[in-house]
Amino acid sequence: MAHPTQLNLQNASSPLMEELTYFHDHTLMITVSISVFVLYMMMMLVITYLTDKFVLDAQKVEVVWTIIPAITLVFIALPSLRTLYLMDEADDPHLTVKTMGHQWYWAYEYSDYLDLEFEAYMVPTRELIYGQYRLLEADHRVLIPINTPIRMLISADDVLHSWTVPALGIKMDAVPGRLNQAAFIAVRPGVFFGQCSEICGANHSFMPIVVEVAPLEYFEVWSLLLVQDN
Repeated sequence: MAHPTQLNLQNASSPLMEELTYFHDHTLMITVSISVFVLYMMMMLVITYLTDKFVLDAQKVEVVWTIIPAITLVFIALPSLRTLYLMDEADDPHLTVKTMGHQWYWAYEYSDYLDLEFEAYMVPTRELIYGQYRLLEADHRVLIPINTPIRMLISADDVLHSWTVPALGIKMDAVPGRLNQAAFIAVRPGVFFGQCSEICGANHSFMPIVVEVAPLEYFEVWSLLLVQDN
């Protein structure tokens, strides 16, 4: 099992996830500023005794408190739209990996590279070795080369699933009869974990996703060995 200090969210490993993190921080700072300002105004309304019963309207104040929220929404909307379009971009991928969600495991195909196919099941708790994560380790990892544009084709065979790897900024629904597309680039080597994020049945919690990012030479050797084993 993993050490307790390791049980935290993984750092961003793709430019897309870094953009999502920046947008989160940007929006959070705006939200905190608004909350502090509103709290200050509420406190001032409670503790002040200055009133004027002859004030019936204040058009300038009304104009200001209409324009300022509109400008604030623009500051949130512009980076949001930019990040949204970046998430949909899949320009000239070097490798395509197709994943199919089943009850309850994932099947993978490297259809444009040596025609690789395998299935990934969760490693039972009793078979875990020291350092592996309970409910997150799979018997087959999705291996991809580093700094390579990857296109994921995602679908399902039975019910709705969701292929999600937070560190890579990927979360795409797997819909039966439909082929969804997502793209990413992993910029550092490592092992990144995810799970099915759609409530897909009794064993929904037992569909882990493990993506390993390695140098291209390691990927080529791994793919050749996997083809020989099959």
